[in-house]
Amino acid sequence: MASPGSGFWSFASEDGSGDPENPGTARAWCQVAQKFTGGIGNKLCALLYGDAEKPAESGGIQPPRATSRKAACACNQKPCSCPKAGVNYAFLHATDLLPACDGERPTLAFLQDVMDILLQYVVKSFDRSTKVIDFHYPNELLQEYNWGLADQPQNLEEILMHCQTTLKYAIKTGHPRYFNQLSTGLDMVGLAADWLTSTANTNMFTYEIAPVFVLLEYVTLKKMREIIGWPGGSGDGIFSPGGAISNMYAMLIARFKMFPEVKEKGMAAVPRLIAFTSEHSHFSLKKGAAALGIGTDSVILIKCDERGKMIPSDLERRILEAKQKGFVPFLVSATAGTTVYGAFDPLLAVADICKKYKIWMHVDAAWGGGLLMSRKHKWKLSGVERANSVTWNPHKMMGVPLQCSALLVREEGLMQSCNQMHASYLFQQDKHYDLSYDTGDKALQCGRHVDVFKLWLMWRAKGTTGFEAHIDKCLELAEYLYNIIKNRAGYEMVFDGKPQHTNVCFWYVPPSLRVLDNNEEKMSRLSKVAPVIKARMMEYGTTMVSYQPLGDKVNFFRMVISNPAATHQDIDFLIEEIERLGQDL
Repeated sequence: MASPGSGFWSFASEDGSGDPENPGTARAWCQVAQKFTGGIGNKLCALLYGDAEKPAESGGIQPPRATSRKAACACNQKPCSCPKAGVNYAFLHATDLLPACDGERPTLAFLQDVMDILLQYVVKSFDRSTKVIDFHYPNELLQEYNWGLADQPQNLEEILMHCQTTLKYAIKTGHPRYFNQLSTGLDMVGLAADWLTSTANTNMFTYEIAPVFVLLEYVTLKKMREIIGWPGGSGDGIFSPGGAISNMYAMLIARFKMFPEVKEKGMAAVPRLIAFTSEHSHFSLKKGAAALGIGTDSVILIKCDERGKMIPSDLERRILEAKQKGFVPFLVSATAGTTVYGAFDPLLAVADICKKYKIWMHVDAAWGGGLLMSRKHKWKLSGVERANSVTWNPHKMMGVPLQCSALLVREEGLMQSCNQMHASYLFQQDKHYDLSYDTGDKALQCGRHVDVFKLWLMWRAKGTTGFEAHIDKCLELAEYLYNIIKNRAGYEMVFDGKPQHTNVCFWYVPPSLRVLDNNEEKMSRLSKVAPVIKARMMEYGTTMVSYQPLGDKVNFFRMVISNPAATHQDIDFLIEEIERLGQDL
């Protein structure tokens, strides 16, 4: 594929030249954005760069009034000439919006009111005085609102009410005290990019219908491969619908590399294939094996040490066992940042074994890949450059809005050979441009969402150094939490030593259990502590953090930090809240 070159599409240099945060550059980008979005782009850019009214003050979302709602006008002109003048949503329906004749004014008014709802929600997401969640049980929500679908349309007043209601009960994943999942935070530039992507509403399969987005995917994937350490960023890749699909792509390509005939003839034409991954790896490896007809019994789980890292000697032992049985080892999936412990498998040792036995090496760095952006922490992925493929989810540690997952492949052209079906109605061979930019035939999907633009625009806004600062801060907060609780009364660490990632795993032991011996009765009672505290957190709406059992270990809290809005004070609050909610258990 020919390079689209540098300049506008490339990433800012480390010395800050071409900085998109420079007002002139920002406004230049704004002009481009407006070409995609028209009037909405004008409003969005005004909001981003300070030329519009400020969003409404933070406060609870009030239930819509029963009386007819008119679009709120903030214009000072008399008589009013703004798009909201004379718009009464009680008498309007979706059919009155564009492309309806005379639909421009109600469309602008409606979308501006939707924008106001969204902006109020954004501001509230960062307000620590608001709840992380307004929790209701499923039956309560089902009974409280009529969620059913009807034959007749509702008016736009009711549609705006649905928008408000939906956000009222949504989890504020951008809240500084939301720690429940690996994907947290709400980045303003990423959010703006997502809005623009939805406005453009195109598909990623050919250059002719997504010229800018296809070029940005090329540029961004190449940059990610360079960071992995593949010379010149060579290779291939694609953005997929999440890390599970990226991992399945790796399994699919590894199988095709070893047995290309499987594409036409199926699994009956190949011997019994075996994949290897650690016992702490993500369940998606087994899901992928099931989906591809390899079977979950053909995924061998390798033992881990006490910190959750794959033991290389056990990997080699299990490979030899499989070969002695006449099976064919075809893939080893190492993990860089396990879901629960945040462990990094010893990639160099795994790479040596894969080279020795000629096995495809995949690295699932969905959670840990972001650490490659940090000069302080990237050593934890030493050896990733020797992998044949890598999964990397920017929507996790890098804070890109969901979803944004990349599968990177070292060998160029292999994805295309594995997946292409030559659909002549899409991939005509006599088009008037470079066909290498028609990337859709290397994907399993036909329709493919534009996931790259959020990452690319955030990278332009932050630079690599901005992502580095984000990641370093989150890991520092994890170490801060660990240092506080490791010797604090009522806390027990699940494993010894400072965590490698932002995962901090611990038990909270209420006063009533601290006097008991470590026997079966204590473990049984301790297993109930985290679920009760979590339920109370959600009912109060103060914070959220995950818990789970693992192996022979009863339920423990798994704290993860990926939101740069979190501070030391939020960590202190979490500790105090756990103690407040659990002291009587």
